[in-house]
Amino acid sequence: MSISLIAREIKESATLLINEKAAILRAKGEPVIHLGGGEPKSKAPISAILAANAVVNSGEVRYTPADGIPELKQAIIRYTEDFYKIKVAPENVIASSGAKQALMVALMAILNPQEEVIFPAPYWVSYTEMTKMLGGIPVPVAAEDGSFYPRIEDIERYITSYTRAIIINSPNNPTGAVYSREFIRDIVELTQKRGIYLIMDDIYHRLVFDGKEWVNVFDYAQELTENTKIIVINGVSKAYAMTGFRIGWAVANRKLIEVMRILQGHQTSGPSVVMQKAAVGALNGPQSQIDSLRVTLQNNRNILMERLAAFNGVRAAKPDGAFYAFVDFSYYEKDSRKLANFLLDKVRVATVPGVDFGMEGYLRISTCGAVKDITEGIERIKWALDPDSPNELYIGLRKLVRDWL
Repeated sequence: MSISLIAREIKESATLLINEKAAILRAKGEPVIHLGGGEPKSKAPISAILAANAVVNSGEVRYTPADGIPELKQAIIRYTEDFYKIKVAPENVIASSGAKQALMVALMAILNPQEEVIFPAPYWVSYTEMTKMLGGIPVPVAAEDGSFYPRIEDIERYITSYTRAIIINSPNNPTGAVYSREFIRDIVELTQKRGIYLIMDDIYHRLVFDGKEWVNVFDYAQELTENTKIIVINGVSKAYAMTGFRIGWAVANRKLIEVMRILQGHQTSGPSVVMQKAAVGALNGPQSQIDSLRVTLQNNRNILMERLAAFNGVRAAKPDGAFYAFVDFSYYEKDSRKLANFLLDKVRVATVPGVDFGMEGYLRISTCGAVKDITEGIERIKWALDPDSPNELYIGLRKLVRDWL
């Protein structure tokens, strides 16, 4: 079969692939514990469900404007004023079929072939592939000190005349790192000075732990003018537990949003009206569910850290937010794909290989699931990597009891 050169270069999403493998095993009745997922297990807000049902029950399920219905744009404007402390107009906002599409359309609007996009490593798996799909060159930048917190010097060293954009994701997927106020200030100043777009992937910004500060990029940009090269990406998937609704958005200067609107119109037309109404319900409805989710995730993070501390040779930096830990298992196996497949095959625990996030020897472990899944999943991993551990007895007894019942 003849396919394009770009298509040959694009790798399948590692996170979606592990979801598929786990789903197939579960469908066969296998006792899979999924520690690789990227979606909260809590329910979508009732305000979102009622709003979606109202549209479906009306039977008026029609096309929408390519950049989103006015009601959703107004909700996004209020959200932006609440969290970013700036006033924006409907012309500054585009709603998309997920934050992923908003990011992809933003890159389409600004990136030419052979131009570069910089982002700190480890990074979300789609940054590299999106950039390559547009003929661009992804430029991951690892912190010189080996931590998950890049310095501005680390970023600046990789800027060239071909650099078009820098993507910052804080809290970060896969590490949970929240970048400091000084770093965000410096990255805003650097991009403004160099005339580079700054893309803020803020999809996890309300899931920050231990009272740590999430930094608003507009604390240092102050306003959104026609010349402001800042693009904020967000959506309802993570904080509102609405991954399947596929509604995200971008906030940027009017000229860029207009270009994105035209591009998106040819891609997908407008997002689903049912899902947009659901997003309106979530954004305008009670917000206490997000605080509850954050507390749950912080507790799950603490339990995971306690369990990982029992391993010999495993290094796990404590996440500041989101719902992932990026754990160094290279003491046992440096090939993270090999290790992830081994764990899925041997003890039916799904994790995501670190190499797909730009760092070999690591696994991304999710804290989205129930506490019992986290604790048993880690016990299974410990037994798989250290069969002489007392955990072998624990798992054997559990299996005997389960079979007897």
